[in-house]
Amino acid sequence: MASISGTPKKSLMLFSGRAHPELAEEVAKYLDISVVPQAAYEFANGEIFVRFEESVRGCDAFVVQCHTAPINQWVMEQLIMVDALKRASAKRITVIMPFYPYARQDKKHRGREPISARLIADLFKTAGADRIMTVDLHTAQIQGFFDGPVDHLWAMALLADHVRDKYGSEPLTVVSPDSGRTKLAEKWADMLDGCPIAFIHKTRDPLKPNEVVANRVVGEVRDRLCVVIDDMVDTGGTIVKAVEQLVEAGAKGVIVAATHGVLSGPAVERLQNSSAQEVVLTNTLPITKDKQFDKLTVLSIAPLLAQAIQQVFEDGSVTSLFDGNA
Repeated sequence: MASISGTPKKSLMLFSGRAHPELAEEVAKYLDISVVPQAAYEFANGEIFVRFEESVRGCDAFVVQCHTAPINQWVMEQLIMVDALKRASAKRITVIMPFYPYARQDKKHRGREPISARLIADLFKTAGADRIMTVDLHTAQIQGFFDGPVDHLWAMALLADHVRDKYGSEPLTVVSPDSGRTKLAEKWADMLDGCPIAFIHKTRDPLKPNEVVANRVVGEVRDRLCVVIDDMVDTGGTIVKAVEQLVEAGAKGVIVAATHGVLSGPAVERLQNSSAQEVVLTNTLPITKDKQFDKLTVLSIAPLLAQAIQQVFEDGSVTSLFDGNA
């Protein structure tokens, strides 16, 4: 009988949910592997069934799913995929969710509210996930909700490089749409060679809940090209108001840059009709044909995900992808 080596060979396997298979295929291409074939379908009552068509025993499994609408269906599908992998003896399971679902419900604003972002982390832990990989969390504290390693990737370099390459010769100002994103604006400013930052200060009437009474631009924007940054664009209301405010304050032009293009309801129409000259998003969520418009540029997050997967698989440093040293 031939002797058996004491060190088992590591094998990387990539799995994809059905929400955005194109992203997983692109990641697979960068890694020079194939997405593992699977059977996935719904029963008549909406229950989801998943079965992988290759052995996954002992593999390092990476499960990609984009949480777009209908978000609950895709969360459930990814949970079921993780459960199937755990029961089929995958060695380690990394859940890749470029857009973390329910990230806006990360704390209680008032009594009797849920903290759904924590619930999502608990669900994936229970299903069998060992690790989570995500891009640009709504708030960094969500990393602490999952009891295990969380790789928090930043799309900022990808977006900032695009802005620098295209508009680097212009006088730029980075603008946060509210005071809460000024820290992010400072990081952006560093990447854009130390350009000034500004933010839009919202004044509220205490007698009128949820209603902004006045907006004031704080910072240097007159005759400058303003880059409005945010982590996501959902209905586009806040960001479009910020664009118009900057134009009124004398900005030379406005670019919108955000990681997650949720683009719900009137978002496409609002952005298309706004004074923004370009809207730059990434493909952490699928941006279908009906959501595309003239001013839109979509950058691919696939190379970043592929590099992070490679580092995790080889027990390297994910941090080194962002600051150049491990």
